[in-house]
Amino acid sequence: MAKNSPYLEFLMEQFAPLGQINVRAMFGGHCLYCEGITFALVAGQSVFLKADEVNRPLFEERGLSPFRPFPESAVVMQYFPAPAETFESMDGLRKWAGGAVEAGVRAQKRISKPRAKPKTLNPLGSSPTQS
Repeated sequence: MAKNSPYLEFLMEQFAPLGQINVRAMFGGHCLYCEGITFALVAGQSVFLKADEVNRPLFEERGLSPFRPFPESAVVMQYFPAPAETFESMDGLRKWAGGAVEAGVRAQKRISKPRAKPKTLNPLGSSPTQS
């Protein structure tokens, strides 16, 4: 699918109330970003929204299955098909796509969290110190 496809343009327009939406081609599909945060994948004519431990139960309650990049493989990604109400009202947009953006923000925070300095033994004693 070309980056300027009608479907991608439709998605960008629909998700615009969430913030600045950008598209980047990736692995035969596209990633959608809101204010620089990855929140959706587009594969073929389907859009999949990012999920984590907070919003995944909403998708699972609907009986939706996670995205399989390779249908013959058991590998899944934590992106789920966007329910129809995502595009039917602002409430649906906020609940589903907004929840995906929030999952992206949480993922970004986990990635950028500073790691604690490793503890080493104090050469003058046995108590651990920060190095």
